[in-house]
Amino acid sequence: MRDPSASVAALHVLAVTQGTWGERIAKNIHDQAPQGWTVEVWAAPRVIPPVVDNPEDYLPAAFAPADLIIALGETAGLAQLVPDVVRKSGARAVIAPVDFNEALPPGLIRQLRSWVEPLGAAIVFPKPFCSLTPSTVNRTPLVQPYDDPLIRAFAERFGQPAFDIEVSDGRIASASVRRDAACGCARHVAQGLVGLPVDQAVEAAGMLHHHFPCLASMNTDADYRDTLMHVSGDYLREAVKDQLRAHLSPTPYLRPSGRVDAADQA
Repeated sequence: MRDPSASVAALHVLAVTQGTWGERIAKNIHDQAPQGWTVEVWAAPRVIPPVVDNPEDYLPAAFAPADLIIALGETAGLAQLVPDVVRKSGARAVIAPVDFNEALPPGLIRQLRSWVEPLGAAIVFPKPFCSLTPSTVNRTPLVQPYDDPLIRAFAERFGQPAFDIEVSDGRIASASVRRDAACGCARHVAQGLVGLPVDQAVEAAGMLHHHFPCLASMNTDADYRDTLMHVSGDYLREAVKDQLRAHLSPTPYLRPSGRVDAADQA
């Protein structure tokens, strides 16, 4: 059994995909992984029944050793294979993002956690994937802390977007990505911002995110009372706004007709 702390510098990632959503994420992680990482991809069967009686019917005989599994399933059946993927690969941590609840409803999340943690592997369920930070997953009111070096190492590179943006003469002079979204959206947004007037950048970031396109669900999430696509877009806009706050024009204050402030009466 590998020591997790010894494997962070040379992280071995196994991305499990089941369709277009996961394939795009796996490709971005593979292409943008830092030197020293290895990223393998296993394309799971696209058709897996809702209840899996015999996981071996859907799994290869063996997997290459892995430290971290990124479970990018698009059906509830795929999630039921994850514990066996952990056993076969020797992985010590799992990230199972929730970009659409149909693939990982709350009850299945509880089951999957109860199956994986007794195997000695940490597991987190960022909803959406771009809510992942080096210490937490999810957005208020669901924020949950975690403490795992393998997941943290991944989250330092991929997860909640973070930018470095420079402004010159009221325009975006340069925009680089400190932490990309796992799907690559933040890098796409950064490229599209360069040259724009500062006061247009936050709104433009939202449009660039939408047209990337984000593949998170457009169904209303019961916990957030919003769609996961909109939550994802909020992360992008907030990250851009955080970098530009000192350069943005103040929001104009419109006084309602007939209102007299106390300072005006003095």
